[in-house]
Amino acid sequence: MKANKSSKPNIPGGTSGGVGAKTRFLALSAVIAGLYAALTWAAALVNLAYGPVQFRFSEALTVLPAFTPAAVPGLAVGCFLSNLASPLGVVDWVFGTAATLLAALGTMAVGQVRWRGLPVLAPLPPVLANALVVGLEVSCLTEGGFSWGAFSPAGFAAGALSVGIGELVVCYALGLPLAALVAKSGLERLLA
Repeated sequence: MKANKSSKPNIPGGTSGGVGAKTRFLALSAVIAGLYAALTWAAALVNLAYGPVQFRFSEALTVLPAFTPAAVPGLAVGCFLSNLASPLGVVDWVFGTAATLLAALGTMAVGQVRWRGLPVLAPLPPVLANALVVGLEVSCLTEGGFSWGAFSPAGFAAGALSVGIGELVVCYALGLPLAALVAKSGLERLLA
């Protein structure tokens, strides 16, 4: 058996002497999930997190997949966790999480489109995904719960517009400045 001549220990599943890439990815995802859930619950305290009118502060974080793929599962898990408190129940767990996952994947796809170093299209996928998916969810809600039979084009248009406007405001008014902060402050290197 050869002795390890390196002064750095060999860490199973990771790189020698440092935090493994998988561990770092999971830790970063967990931090993002926790931040997303906490910020959503803060918005819920002022009645802005669930329903047809939403201004979730947490949606500012949806720009993060432009900087790190770890944000994709982090945002999806954070959304799922925060939606456990939704008065809409299981339907919001499914539709909200699906919208956030689609948005995160879309943001990652357009994240390299930059203007002066800023991922200017990063807020767009969350706006579109939430408007469409959550707009569909809202259009199918009745007093008795979720029903595909309750769907109407006018209800969908109203729901998509309402959710989309809230998402647009948060993603561009809070998300884009967050993206600028990450890009300009050196945080981008830490997230990569």
